[in-house]
Amino acid sequence: MSTSPLIAVIEDEEHLAQGLLFNLQAEGYRTHHEADGDDALLWLLSAVSSDDPPTAILLDVMLPRRDGFTIVKALREAGFYTPVLLLTARGRAEDIVEGFAAGADDYLPKPFDLNVLFARLSGLLRRMHWHSTRLPAFAPAAAHGEGLKLNGRTINLDALEIVTSEKIVHLTLMEADLLRYLLDHPDRIIPRRELLENVWRVKEDTDTRAIDNFIVRLRRYLETDPAKPEHLVTVRGVGYRFVPAV
Repeated sequence: MSTSPLIAVIEDEEHLAQGLLFNLQAEGYRTHHEADGDDALLWLLSAVSSDDPPTAILLDVMLPRRDGFTIVKALREAGFYTPVLLLTARGRAEDIVEGFAAGADDYLPKPFDLNVLFARLSGLLRRMHWHSTRLPAFAPAAAHGEGLKLNGRTINLDALEIVTSEKIVHLTLMEADLLRYLLDHPDRIIPRRELLENVWRVKEDTDTRAIDNFIVRLRRYLETDPAKPEHLVTVRGVGYRFVPAV
């Protein structure tokens, strides 16, 4: 079996899809193409659990029958965390944040330069490796490759997972990026706007409630009582603060 990465291209614009496939193959990637939202989800659900899963997914937002937001949300709910790069003609910050909230890892507004697309794709693949090489400086256990111990849980950002005594919680790249940023700034009040710019890379004025939704999910993973958080603390009217010890 070939070891070159398999990239799934989910795009209904035929000329754009064929251009992506040609250039991806020229760069040494293997490819698979789907043009319909329902067909794409069926293929992805089968492929990601196979012996030859896609390494990354280039996913158009506007598709026949099922849009990209719905597809990536369904993948995440099914427990699959393949990196997803959204291709969207809807370039408003609100749409971008909606994509991240659904579980996407990056976005690229249309029309885009091919070099930019390859840079974003390479960035996704590097981030998978980045999580495996950099752990929170304040965590003694992490220095020995054991992961950060917090509240009876082990945060393994290298494996994109949180391990409890009962289960393993898998993280998306964006969840891990947000958690990484909070862990890297312990005890500091971090404004929502800072998170939006440094984690989501969205600088336009936009609704920041998607950040709140991510924090709610992380609390479910980490807190004993998510309704009364002790580690991921809300600073009303400002943002959040990560408290490593209570």
